[in-house]
Amino acid sequence: MRKFYSWIVNNPKKILITFLAAAIICGILQNFVSVNYDMRDYLPDDSPSTVALNKMQEEFDGGIPNARVMVRNVSVPEALEYKEKLSECTGVTSVMWLDDAVNIYQPLETLDQDAVEACYKNETALFTVTIEEKKRIEAVDEIRAVIGDGNAMTGDAVSSAVATTSTVGQIRKITVFAVLIVFLILTLTTTSWIEPVIVLLGLGVAILINSGLNLIFGEISFVTNAAGAVLQLAVSLDYSVFLIHRFEECLIKEENSKTAMVDALCKSTSSILSSGLTTVIGFLALLFMRFGIGPDLGIALAKGVAISLITVFVFMPCLILLMHRVMMKTHHRKFLPEFDKFGRFVSRIMIPMACICVILMVPGFLASNHNSYYYGSSRIFGRNTQLGRDTQAVEDIFGKCDTYVVLIPNGDADAERQLSDALHEISQVSSIISYTDTVGASIPKEYLEEDTLSQLISDDYNRMVLTVETDYEGEETFELVETIRETVNEYYPGAYYLAGEGVSTYDLMDTITADTMKVNLIAIGAVFVVLLLTMRSITLPVILVLSIETAIWINMAIPYFMDSVVFYIAYLIISSIQLGATVDYAILFTDRYMERREKNDKRDAIIKTIATVTPSLLTSGTVMAVVGFLLGYISTHGILSQLGTFLGKGTLLSLTIVLFVLPGFLFLLDGLVERTTRSAHFYHVKKEKKRE
Repeated sequence: MRKFYSWIVNNPKKILITFLAAAIICGILQNFVSVNYDMRDYLPDDSPSTVALNKMQEEFDGGIPNARVMVRNVSVPEALEYKEKLSECTGVTSVMWLDDAVNIYQPLETLDQDAVEACYKNETALFTVTIEEKKRIEAVDEIRAVIGDGNAMTGDAVSSAVATTSTVGQIRKITVFAVLIVFLILTLTTTSWIEPVIVLLGLGVAILINSGLNLIFGEISFVTNAAGAVLQLAVSLDYSVFLIHRFEECLIKEENSKTAMVDALCKSTSSILSSGLTTVIGFLALLFMRFGIGPDLGIALAKGVAISLITVFVFMPCLILLMHRVMMKTHHRKFLPEFDKFGRFVSRIMIPMACICVILMVPGFLASNHNSYYYGSSRIFGRNTQLGRDTQAVEDIFGKCDTYVVLIPNGDADAERQLSDALHEISQVSSIISYTDTVGASIPKEYLEEDTLSQLISDDYNRMVLTVETDYEGEETFELVETIRETVNEYYPGAYYLAGEGVSTYDLMDTITADTMKVNLIAIGAVFVVLLLTMRSITLPVILVLSIETAIWINMAIPYFMDSVVFYIAYLIISSIQLGATVDYAILFTDRYMERREKNDKRDAIIKTIATVTPSLLTSGTVMAVVGFLLGYISTHGILSQLGTFLGKGTLLSLTIVLFVLPGFLFLLDGLVERTTRSAHFYHVKKEKKRE
């Protein structure tokens, strides 16, 4: 490695120009990466709802209804006028209302009241709208212009459109605040005014290259787009800080800056690589999720960390050497105090803290696995947002409602009539729009208008549109989906298709809950193996992984004790991210402890280790926590906001355990660590006295 590093420090111009050119090119390319905000697109291709949606697109032009539009203070004729205006909006392929289910030219009092009140109640009309996936933003804007701010619209298409328009601006705001706060933190924790600029420049190059290379995927998820760059910033920051601190240490013994840099690179390679590798492994565990957002985020973040590592070992040495003289001229006194007193304080409380942590492990683990969850996208915007208020307004008048679509083979009118009767008997089904229900099987198809016929019948299938009085997700919804599937299967065994937002959410729940144990075990096992190989110890990987996992359990147990609902996707993703990102703190602490332990007894080794690593840990941990809380506070997207809050709390918990609990574990298990670690040479007072 020394030969490779020597080549790097002796060819700075080539390396600097290459990386800066790559950053500029990738910075341009990132503008061509498209972002997908629809969670249903990330369901496995073989999930029943995905198969049903694909089949529906093959058979019918209209697609599946994905929006509900409510207009107040309208008569039936006025509602029909609104229906016509909505149909003319860009991207709207179909609009269904009361006239599609019953004969509105009869007195409404004589009609099926369940069917009427599902669409028209208290002089308020509720339209079921189908919007093209690629024209959601234009459609939602035009619909809003038609109905005005005093009316409401909700549904999956509206949610995706709002997420697309709002998240872009929020990401920019988060990035600006993150950079400013990182700059402030680095200014406080470094000893040169120019050092924060150097670190941020190196990180900026790595982030731009990673963002531009996302173009190879063609499309990324909204989670990756929103959290990828700031997570890469927070995770990779400590690599550059570690290298600079090592360089400054080596400069004390070696006057030649290039030689000192080579020494610093050689000494820091092991700790930085092991930290980076565990982070990459933690992110790559997300690849084993069947739900596509996991692999999407995992690949992007793993790629980002890998690029950051390359940047730290190749680009940063050249940049640091180029700016070395400026660093010396802009040197300032330390703003942070020495942490020797803090080390002695921790040494006095570390054993009680370790005992408290052990006590919290079991309840933390149990509580973290018993949260209440949201699985879909129906609650990603809270009541303090326009969409949240619109959703509540619709539910206040028409109750919780969703639209399901059933596709059945055509040609058997009796079976279709029996199925319709059976579906009507399900209490949550308020109305059905189908050829049999709307027109009647006795009327020949050639007497129907082409527009009406094309919405209900294709060459091979009949379509039944069900309005169901239930939420988009929850136990009652999931039971209803199972009931409808069982009912339809009685009449068309294995030959039907069922789609809808609630149906997709059911499959989403079924998919991602099956991913949980698998992803967590893979992440823990992979990190354990990496630590086993790099630390050459059986005991240390157990201590480190258990410490960080305890922080994760406590983090995820907090919502349980606060009786709050968790977005399952955020819960699943944060487990891998917190493990991969914060196990670095435990690795750094343990590496320095093992070094100190060769020349000091275990208590002194603990005190000196804490004094040495606390500035670096505070720098990295504070940045990670701040980035998380910024994402949580600024983002109105529920999943992104909760993911950020979990990241902020989780980082602080991991930092607390590494600084206050891990020392106690290492102290109490010192003898076992020595016996189970290869080439461990611990200092022992008795042995030294015998030699004298």
